[in-house]
Amino acid sequence: MCGRFVVAGATGDLVSLFDVDLPAESLPGPSWNIAPTDPVAIILDAVPKGPDAGSEPIRRMESAKWGLVPAWSKDPKSGPSAINARIESVIEKPTFKTAVQKRRALVPATGYYEWRTADGVKTPYFISLGEGQVMAFAGLYEWWRNPAAAEDAPDKWLLTTSILTQAATGELASIHDRMPVFLSPDVAEDWLDPHEPASAELLGAVSLGGIELADDAEFYAVSPAVGNVRNNGPELIEPA
Repeated sequence: MCGRFVVAGATGDLVSLFDVDLPAESLPGPSWNIAPTDPVAIILDAVPKGPDAGSEPIRRMESAKWGLVPAWSKDPKSGPSAINARIESVIEKPTFKTAVQKRRALVPATGYYEWRTADGVKTPYFISLGEGQVMAFAGLYEWWRNPAAAEDAPDKWLLTTSILTQAATGELASIHDRMPVFLSPDVAEDWLDPHEPASAELLGAVSLGGIELADDAEFYAVSPAVGNVRNNGPELIEPA
């Protein structure tokens, strides 16, 4: 699974790295302890509407609440909310089956945390591609419409996101049986393309690319301080 992660880079660097056309006005800054329900930056290719309908998708960077709320939920607090989606079943699950077809995203990260349990003791590890490289997780997003809010109210629309996971591979399997799906550059464009259906072939290519990237992942134990969501700073990713 993926329950905590890190984005250490500046927003401007991410905009340049991922060729974003339209960054949102308000985006989350760097964080070394992103937890569920926190705002996270996501990248998506949106189909233009109105006079520009039919033109090429626009690459946007938006701020989304981590924990996907389906559009059909009556209340985002009482309905299902998922920080992770299993790639093996994402097409069939009611919570995700619409988003995976129409609303796929990329979630930038510097790395993530996972806990290894041995002899009843949990040890946190920081997992990354090394040397501060930015990785991308395969994600989904949804817009939830608040029926009680006025059309021009700031809380009329809630944007939420979920990170895909798959079975851990290689040395990462020694820490946890699941890992986020690392989105490789050669399939990222197809993953973000809103006109590309979420076929078994696409999901298989994304999963395979994630496994290949995971083989290059580095990890080491870090301080238990990361377990407290109130702790946040670059010292959290220092080796214990």
